[in-house]
Amino acid sequence: MRFNRILLSATLVVVALVVQVTVLARLQLPGAVPDLTLLVVLGLAFVYGHVSGALIGFAAGLLADLAPPADHAAGRYALVLCLIGYLAGLVKPENGKLRSATAPMLVVVAAALGSTLLYAGVGALVGDSAARHVGLGGLLFTAALYDLLLAPFVVPGIMALARRAENDPLSETSSSDVSSGWLAGGTGLRIGEQKGGLRLRAARNRAQRAGRIKGVKRL
Repeated sequence: MRFNRILLSATLVVVALVVQVTVLARLQLPGAVPDLTLLVVLGLAFVYGHVSGALIGFAAGLLADLAPPADHAAGRYALVLCLIGYLAGLVKPENGKLRSATAPMLVVVAAALGSTLLYAGVGALVGDSAARHVGLGGLLFTAALYDLLLAPFVVPGIMALARRAENDPLSETSSSDVSSGWLAGGTGLRIGEQKGGLRLRAARNRAQRAGRIKGVKRL
């Protein structure tokens, strides 16, 4: 990966992990803890693709495994986020723009459910049965709900920063395009295009009025 890509990814992952451990984990919400690190990995994978997504996911998961108060074997969450980052990178938008929130929201839900199941499955293989005592069904529901509510405030910004760091020509408009796609939800509305269309129609109306005024003066 490029140096600026590595630097940005490392910074975002560390910040997300610190916020998750010091703030989100202390909210004492019922069920799972909102996984800000997972959302950062998804946002970066949407821009960088599956290879970088897997590498970033592995590094982020390994940091989460080592960060206190982790009480599980190191490498467990690294494996989970590595797979999630790889799979999320496979659905990277071809043109680099998100026109609708439907697809990324589905990916967020699938990632939240998949990461919880994979983490519990790996734990079962190594003899950790904590998920059984907490209730796997409740963990799955709350993990998907919390991540879905948090995603519109995290993923678009992560993608915009990633494109800007890559010196992508889309970076100047990526923030508005991505935010428009998330805000439009599944309605099919394209806010950015609507604004452009309104401006174009306003310009045409002004030109038509100017033409009519000139015609009146000539008469």
